[in-house]
Amino acid sequence: MHLKKQLLLGVAVGALMAGAPALAADMALKAPPPPQAPVYNWTGWYVGGNIGYSWGNADANYTDPGFLSGPTSFPGSMRPDGVVGGGQVGYNWQANNNWVFGLEADIQASGEDGSRNYSSDCEGPARPVCPQSQSAKIDWFGTVRGSAGILVTPTLLAYATGGLAYGRVSLTGSVSSPFGTWGYSGSAVNTGWTVGGGLKGLVPGTSQWYWRAEYLYLDLGSISGTGSDPVLASVFSWNTKFTDNIVRLGIDYQFR
Repeated sequence: MHLKKQLLLGVAVGALMAGAPALAADMALKAPPPPQAPVYNWTGWYVGGNIGYSWGNADANYTDPGFLSGPTSFPGSMRPDGVVGGGQVGYNWQANNNWVFGLEADIQASGEDGSRNYSSDCEGPARPVCPQSQSAKIDWFGTVRGSAGILVTPTLLAYATGGLAYGRVSLTGSVSSPFGTWGYSGSAVNTGWTVGGGLKGLVPGTSQWYWRAEYLYLDLGSISGTGSDPVLASVFSWNTKFTDNIVRLGIDYQFR
């Protein structure tokens, strides 16, 4: 009986040894797992261009104490609007799989302008009507902004942004009366602030190009001035405050 058990054990071991090469060959023939697709990384410098549309508000007032037979102050609003376009440069830093932080500067040409026409009784007992007009413009502007965004997908970023705004704003005005006509104007490069947000996404089929869609609100401050009414020799004053809304599309190239 003991000899029989030894024979059975020997046969089993032999069978295992004979099948081991075939089993190893089967294991060697199995295909390796497919390679993982590389995860897009947003870190790096970029440069790009944009174009869009802008509409703003220019809250203006003209005050002239020489207007003896009517109101002496004429507040009102203009709605400068137009096409804007320019370029941007910046740096993004991807902190982890969820967050991207950035710093960007841009400069924009602007075709924004708006005007208003109004009139009032103005000078003396004869109560003549004095037509007036004003025109406000945003000639150009730029921003320097920080941003913080969250990755909706590895290649789609939603972000908020804000920082410094600057730009050249201007106002011209004129007053007409039966006794004379005069004008005034002023411009300045103002600084202010901006806040907004947008989306950026990798252009399909590329690894270094991405598109952007962005909204910004700008406050560019105020300009003001004084002058002399040549008819009644009074001193008039004016002021205008500028705010702006910008919607734009753009494309960026990321350096790697």
